[in-house]
Amino acid sequence: MSGPTPSSQASTALEALLGHEAWAAIRLQDSPTVTLVGGRRSEVERLADVPLEEGVPADGRRFDRLLAIPFRQVRERGFVAHDDDTPLTVVDVDLEAEVPLAGLLAALPREEVEFADRGGFDTSDEEYGVVVDAIIRDEIGNGEGANLVVGRHYRAQVEDWDARTALTVFGRLLERERGAYWTFVFFTGERYLVGASPERHVSVHGGDVRMNPISGTFRLRGLDDPRERKERLLEFLADEKEIYELFMVVDEELKMMCDICHEGGQVLGPYLKPMTHLVHTEYLLAGRTDRDVRDVLRDTMYAATVTGSPVENACRLIAKYEPEGRGYYGAALALLGRDEQGRQTADSPIVIRTADVDLTGRLKVTAGATLVRDSEAAYEVAETRAKAGGILAAFGLGAQATAAAEGVEELTRDEDVRIALGGRNQRLSRFWLTDQGGSPPAPELKGRTAVILDGEDDFVNMLRHVLSVLGMTSTVVRHEDYTSEAIDGFDLVVVGPGPGDPRESDHPKIAAFSAAVDELLATGRPFLSVCLGHQVLCSRLGIPLAYKDIVFQGTQSRVDLGDREENVGFYNTFVGRAGGDLPAQVSVSADPQSGDIHVLRGPHYRGIQFHAESILTEHGYDLLHDLVLELLT
Repeated sequence: MSGPTPSSQASTALEALLGHEAWAAIRLQDSPTVTLVGGRRSEVERLADVPLEEGVPADGRRFDRLLAIPFRQVRERGFVAHDDDTPLTVVDVDLEAEVPLAGLLAALPREEVEFADRGGFDTSDEEYGVVVDAIIRDEIGNGEGANLVVGRHYRAQVEDWDARTALTVFGRLLERERGAYWTFVFFTGERYLVGASPERHVSVHGGDVRMNPISGTFRLRGLDDPRERKERLLEFLADEKEIYELFMVVDEELKMMCDICHEGGQVLGPYLKPMTHLVHTEYLLAGRTDRDVRDVLRDTMYAATVTGSPVENACRLIAKYEPEGRGYYGAALALLGRDEQGRQTADSPIVIRTADVDLTGRLKVTAGATLVRDSEAAYEVAETRAKAGGILAAFGLGAQATAAAEGVEELTRDEDVRIALGGRNQRLSRFWLTDQGGSPPAPELKGRTAVILDGEDDFVNMLRHVLSVLGMTSTVVRHEDYTSEAIDGFDLVVVGPGPGDPRESDHPKIAAFSAAVDELLATGRPFLSVCLGHQVLCSRLGIPLAYKDIVFQGTQSRVDLGDREENVGFYNTFVGRAGGDLPAQVSVSADPQSGDIHVLRGPHYRGIQFHAESILTEHGYDLLHDLVLELLT
């Protein structure tokens, strides 16, 4: 007598799952199985309030909690966000099961998805294009960050929406989507989240941390001829806008890695990430942490790929340009558990390519484009439609994938494509492409101390990490907390980077930076000014500030630094510009045509317009070593 079939086993597991107050079915990456978890739901105010289990898990269990973390939770980091009352939902896992993918697909319902209103985007293409132009002109063009992600919403009304309909859409995603980090349906107890997210938020396993910045979008629709598809893909891989868009988000997530990982972060890649409708480019970031997984989740809210950078200022602009809260869009889900040794684990995707459907069938799909200095409105509009296309197609609201998707996997193995991808790293910092753990400190700097004045940019985390590898210890002081005493007693002061207009002398941040620079100039203490700090230094020395002729947010350029030429990374809209007489004992290295000052040297201080700590600065570690050594010896 034969035993139960995989389909019947999956049906039994599904029936048990749906009996829980909250539940989820999740395919983790390309697993041959689907994970089912269900249990009791609750809501907490902060991530620190999520309970954690200790010890070795019983009965081979992997997971203790399932979380739905809303975007408004970013306020835990002190950042701005609309408060839309979306809850931080915690599911205590009572049921955990693994079912074969094929068996689950056979057991899932196959309902018709009917609509009372098929809906559409609530912001027209023209209106979204106007927002794109305004952000490039008024925000990025005025120093308010390097890039920004602003979403638009597709809304519709599903008829007779219930768990069976949600599972039907989930089944379609399992069959049609490829390349997702999580493919999932999650019933939180008050709404259904159904999606196929391509991007990891963060994962922690035994102290190993991984992040997965993805940016750059190649659309497959209409590219059915293999030869044309390859030619177009190679053009995409050579597109400077797409290249630097990815580099910028790598920098941004390295800032987070340098905060949560005691040994910094190593950058691996780049890789192609093929999906059904799109191909993305991505890197993998790896590091080690000794922090609680809840702290890791909190301190990585949220990826620059869904906010922009710097993240703090991007959140402020999102609140300005998006009229409503994001709900769970751009935030994260997470499975928390323990490994065989009882060590904490977390696996967390970013909530994108996801439908949010309430109990009455009101559907919302949010998609956003990464806006940079040279974005074109029509292109970004098309990108939002392409990103929403996969999940909408699963509901029957968009076209199915074309034959182009069937041949894209082989392109990831194509030698021309691999060469094009590998060539990107030739321009990047070797420091971040290698493991920095165990690097010997510089003997001349070992034991020295620094304080970094933070202008709302987590580049300070990367600066701290580079200084630590040099052998120094460092402290960060926010600009709001600046006092003479706060930066006293250190061998070196770093007046750090940040967004903003350095000419706004009455702005609290610029006023604090100006006061700090004035004090350091007067006392003769050694200091290094970076980017915004450099611009303020120029201003206090009487050197005029000006707009860059071309906005340099997230740009690598080869510059003459006086004793050598270097490829360095810029994130600036404003610049100190040489032209008149310089103060006594001050010299500069500047662009011979524009007069833009790249390096400023004084008797006990240095100012650099570029970011030596950025992955865009090829020999940044050596440059920082030499600058600090000049100031402290």
